[in-house]
Amino acid sequence: MGKLFGTDGIRGIANEYPITPDMVMQIGQAIAHVLKGRKHYSRIVIGKDTRLSGYMIESSLVAGICSMGTDVILVGPMPTPGIAFLTTNLDADAGIIISASHNPYRDNGIKIFSKNGYKLSDDEESQIEELVLSRKLPTLLANSENLGRVTREEDASGRYIVFLKNSFPKYLDLEGMKIVLDCANGATYKVAPTLFKEMRAEVIELNVNPDGRNINLNCGSLYPETLAKVVVETKSDIGLAFDGDGDRLIAVDEKGNIINGDMIIAICAKRLKEENKLKNDTVVTTVMSNIGLSIALKEMGIKNIVAKVGDRYVLEEMIKHDCILGGENSGHVIFREYHTTGDGILTALQLLLVMKKENKSLYELSKIMKTYPQVLINVEVKRKAPLEEIPELRSVISEVEKELGDEGRVLVRYSGTQSICRVMLEGSDNSGVERLAGKIARVIEEKLN
Repeated sequence: MGKLFGTDGIRGIANEYPITPDMVMQIGQAIAHVLKGRKHYSRIVIGKDTRLSGYMIESSLVAGICSMGTDVILVGPMPTPGIAFLTTNLDADAGIIISASHNPYRDNGIKIFSKNGYKLSDDEESQIEELVLSRKLPTLLANSENLGRVTREEDASGRYIVFLKNSFPKYLDLEGMKIVLDCANGATYKVAPTLFKEMRAEVIELNVNPDGRNINLNCGSLYPETLAKVVVETKSDIGLAFDGDGDRLIAVDEKGNIINGDMIIAICAKRLKEENKLKNDTVVTTVMSNIGLSIALKEMGIKNIVAKVGDRYVLEEMIKHDCILGGENSGHVIFREYHTTGDGILTALQLLLVMKKENKSLYELSKIMKTYPQVLINVEVKRKAPLEEIPELRSVISEVEKELGDEGRVLVRYSGTQSICRVMLEGSDNSGVERLAGKIARVIEEKLN
């Protein structure tokens, strides 16, 4: 048996290891055992996105958890951040979301939240993994008198909607705004339209008819082009695109321009700083954020902490430096004042709040940041030698950095899952960036193949 946990929970192709009914049941058993509360009984919240395999995985998790004497609260289709909220709101000992985020429908996964609404620590994941692989689970089962029960929380979406509304000032609403929503045929398909309509916006809905197989299919935050077209055609104020599990947001302005996570962070950071609400005047981004964001933040007098790629690393740095705003250019943005994880709908509300308070269009607000031309080259490699131990590569990177100066940057790193070395360059001149990236890529190809 191989390693279970990746960078964001357990993920794979449905009905292939480790996402098979027998393995998922054991994973459920291990989660129940490791995260068991100190009270006389424990309970775990389970939600899912709209994938066909969600039914199979949900049933297997329920069987495993109940066999350990732990109760289950089912909430049905629910965004990942909704499960993080409901875990604490329902005083559960853990929360599980069955989702593979922005991946195609054939994939599925299991993400776990601890009782405080944060994703599990590496230590907790290791304990669960070791227990599953140890084959000790049959010796830990509850007796027949103490099996867990299953209940369904019928008002889960209502609870989550109230939570989201509480991040928006009570004296404001969205009346007069025309909003196009692309719900990716995923977990936000009911919650998002309901929320924005209740807040008095005029809502145009796209991709809100999941059939188990159409989640993320040429729609949502990975494919905002259709959304952009509809926004322009309907003369809407803004377009909002979520991914399959609802933890990301990509926006579209009234002219059809794509507004990614970097721009959203810049817009919200400026407003928070002006209101003296940006704790420690610090924002956390990742190494993949555009250099234009760091330049904009510097001009605003905001300190920029750079984390590794991945929302868990962003959150680690936010906690370490006690700041309330951080995120990735993919649209995964964390507003720590309100939530423990990235939340696409909450992010949308914060962006709309800036538009309302400043009485400006999203196009006007996005001018705060200049996006520098970026080139990404993926070089297939036969081996992954430490990059810093290749003198020729060190030399060419140094030359390129010198040529770019303060107007650009270089990032060279291996893919975590493929035999690929990624070369990413940013600079003020597009053709120059392409030339310099190719120069580095040629050295990598020569030395690692």
